[in-house]
Amino acid sequence: MRPIAFGLLVTAAAVLAPTPAASAVPAADAGLVDIHTVVPDAIVDLRYATTDNFVGQQLYPADAHCLVHESMAAGLAAAAAALRPDRLVFWDCYRPHEVQVRMFQAVPDPNWVARPGTSARSHEAGRSVDVTIAGVDMGTGFDDFTPRAKAYATDGVSPTEQANRARLRQAMQSGGLSVYSGEWWHFDGPGAAEPRPFLDVPLD
Repeated sequence: MRPIAFGLLVTAAAVLAPTPAASAVPAADAGLVDIHTVVPDAIVDLRYATTDNFVGQQLYPADAHCLVHESMAAGLAAAAAALRPDRLVFWDCYRPHEVQVRMFQAVPDPNWVARPGTSARSHEAGRSVDVTIAGVDMGTGFDDFTPRAKAYATDGVSPTEQANRARLRQAMQSGGLSVYSGEWWHFDGPGAAEPRPFLDVPLD
């Protein structure tokens, strides 16, 4: 998707400000673990640690880690095992609240970017991941804001691409992770929708 410049977007969402978080705490104290301790052969390609994302700006440190809540560990390990010898690619994991705010400022459409709230859910709680299968064609790239990106899309998505998405869903479901219908790459772990206190965990 063509990058969106912050300076060219003037909306009510631009006045959003990050909600103050508690003092920074180590990942382990927040119940977060590095994905490589769960899936040793995981490919980590955090797009928000680069400029290759829908915002067109680097939002994470270049050496950011993929952190997930420990409640997702067993499920992700099971999903990875179901897909081997293919490997899971992680595009996003735990996402700090301040980054969610910046994303919504860039695209203030809750159909594509979750509106920042007063509590942490999903990525902000480390309980959702954005993933794909290495080297497998899913029909769209990451953060493709078109109807073709929907998990069960058929228009413009070939039978092979639909089958590849179904294989990913089945593997993730085997680990108790559920797909978000609006994005084929987004999967929620247990309790992802429950409101929780904001985390302030360093990514690097």
